[in-house]
Amino acid sequence: MGSPEPIKFLLVDDIDENLRALEALLRRDGLALYKARSGVEALELLLEHDFALALLDVQMPDMDGFEVAEMMRGTERTRRVPIIFVTAAATDEGRRFKGYEAGAVDFIYKPIDPLILKSKAEVFFSIARQHEQLAQQKDALANAAAELRGALDRLRAHTDNSPLAIVEFDPEMRLLGWSKGAERMFGWTAAEMTGHHLADLGWLPDACIAELVELFAASMADASHERGHDTVRCRTRDGSMLDCEWYSSVLRRPDGAPVSLSVQILDITGRRRAEETQTLLIGELNHRVKNTLASVQAIATQTLRYTRNPDQFSATFSGRIQALARAHGMLSDRTWQGADLMDLVQDQLRLGTIDPSRLEAAGPRVQLQPQPSLRLALILHELATNALKYGAFSQASGRVALDWSVEGEQLRLRWKESGGPPVQTPVKRGFGSTLIDSSMKSDGGTAAVSYRSDGVEWNLLMRLDRAQEPMAEMASRAPATAAPALAAREAQALDGCRILVVEDEALVALELIAVLEDAGATVCGPARTVEEALEMIETAAFHAALLDGNLHGKPVDAVAAALTRRSVPFAFVSGYGRESLPAAFAHAPVIGKPFTPQQLVEIAGGMARREENVVAFPGAANGTR
Repeated sequence: MGSPEPIKFLLVDDIDENLRALEALLRRDGLALYKARSGVEALELLLEHDFALALLDVQMPDMDGFEVAEMMRGTERTRRVPIIFVTAAATDEGRRFKGYEAGAVDFIYKPIDPLILKSKAEVFFSIARQHEQLAQQKDALANAAAELRGALDRLRAHTDNSPLAIVEFDPEMRLLGWSKGAERMFGWTAAEMTGHHLADLGWLPDACIAELVELFAASMADASHERGHDTVRCRTRDGSMLDCEWYSSVLRRPDGAPVSLSVQILDITGRRRAEETQTLLIGELNHRVKNTLASVQAIATQTLRYTRNPDQFSATFSGRIQALARAHGMLSDRTWQGADLMDLVQDQLRLGTIDPSRLEAAGPRVQLQPQPSLRLALILHELATNALKYGAFSQASGRVALDWSVEGEQLRLRWKESGGPPVQTPVKRGFGSTLIDSSMKSDGGTAAVSYRSDGVEWNLLMRLDRAQEPMAEMASRAPATAAPALAAREAQALDGCRILVVEDEALVALELIAVLEDAGATVCGPARTVEEALEMIETAAFHAALLDGNLHGKPVDAVAAALTRRSVPFAFVSGYGRESLPAAFAHAPVIGKPFTPQQLVEIAGGMARREENVVAFPGAANGTR
């Protein structure tokens, strides 16, 4: 028999001096040391060689040790390679847990104690050599027994200190071993658990016991049977349930007869919740970002409709975007729990364009939900900007009184100007006025303006304590006469078509309506709630519908179902991806936010031009624009 193949260790560190030091400490006969200076290089080596141990430095550029370990655990070839993390970081429990969750079996802390390093490396060197000898030299089993017992003793020490639960069953599925980790994880002691059959422990739900017994019996009976891991829900002593991964292996005698089944149990409850939360947050973040972009798009388009030159557009557009950005920043600082009304007022003063002595603000402390906070921030910006340009703040003698009160579930807010130039009722309504009016209507409120000779007075009424909604910005509808026409090939693309718009975000609704009307369509809506949409479906006539992915946080399945019953084609207009929209209506096209006029007109026209889709209901004139 020739010399055995050397055992292979992988050393990963981005600093050459550290690699040389590890190499010097670990160098020995029969051991081949492979060095990698980055995570990518390490992964390449892992695909080429079978390693008995990987010593990973935690702190590395581009890809740290934890990321390398996660990628190793995601590949069948490398997921069973033992990992010891080498780190100089403090030994806090959170960091240690992260390492063990990533797949570590141990940590070594810098500065490295040579004896500790050699002792831990010896465990894995010995295990690898023993596995090699057991596979290749069955006749050497007796000579390897002492070394194996020593390695098992060292493994026992690691097992007792491991966050994993290690349990062992005999071939009849009676519990033989219950580690300290199992006691910590599930609450029962070894004395309470050992000696009992799996079905009698009350540890696992009855539904999965029979399946596990069958799977483990197959592993026991067939030595060539390969097992990965099983996901099992386990009960703790206090009755709570844990999601766990079971990594099982069969211990056999030299003749192949099974001795016991060893199971290493990893609690993945926290990871599962984190993954679910991450998926939810990614979807919501995607929705919020796309809605924000759609709102910015609408602000840009509507601002352009009301400005006369590029300089005016730049100043007006920039002011509105900054007002929206500051409100978002304020909400982010409060983890999107809402904002105080007085803080929104103070935010306008911090800009430096308004003399604080000329604005008298008074009212109780009012905590607003995130979406009303965004709406009110833009409203205050429009009021202050108009006062600076045309109203009380345009003259040194001018003043503004801003007061508010709470009546039940309603907030009443009054903006009253005095001491400014003479006030005249405007000939036509501007974007700021329509924005204010539409923003109030988005929450079921009202806005009333009085052009008194001594100053403008706005009286606003909005509802309080609404449930948290998805991201929705403020908006209004611009008069059709103010809108620039689409390109000639699109301007009349929807002549004679009636389109229902269901959208709770006022700026986005404004943009949808403007694009559709520019293309010649008659718009029904907008419907801002599920109830409004259902009422319009019953009372109005239209050829097609554009439907938001949700309305004030409520699903739109009922609206989609009502449209389907009426054989009305519809498309979703949403910041969510297809996977977050109602699955029962996968046939409906999706217009992603932000959208282009060409995309909107093309899809709406394709739906509305189908003659068989023209439907009429009683009261067809109701709700059309």
